[in-house]
Amino acid sequence: MSPGLQAAALFAGSLPGHILMSLGQALVVVCLCFDFVRAVSVPRSRSRYVANTWFRTLALPSILVMAFSVLLDAASGSWPEVAAGMFILVAVIFRWHHGSDEDSWWKGKGKALGRWLRNRAASGSLVAPATA
Repeated sequence: MSPGLQAAALFAGSLPGHILMSLGQALVVVCLCFDFVRAVSVPRSRSRYVANTWFRTLALPSILVMAFSVLLDAASGSWPEVAAGMFILVAVIFRWHHGSDEDSWWKGKGKALGRWLRNRAASGSLVAPATA
């Protein structure tokens, strides 16, 4: 095991590490709950819109938390936890990747952000880097 991974595993075993891992696992549970609400809600309803927005917001941090958790479980050699974590990780990635046809607050934000950046760059309001 590499020294960095060993240090991460030791930190995860400490009290602050347990607290952070518990908060991360709670984030994953909340993300999956919003996915469940999204799945059982009426299409094009406000509850589905809100649930999809929260799921899209929490999916990427949940994926990162689960990947880190699986890595630490693999480093410590607890293979049943690795299998369970991989199942949850794959399920969240699958639901995040294949549920993109829904309407949410994030839909179209990439294009809007790109337009905003282009307008700021064209008007010169972005700070130029200092030259020596």
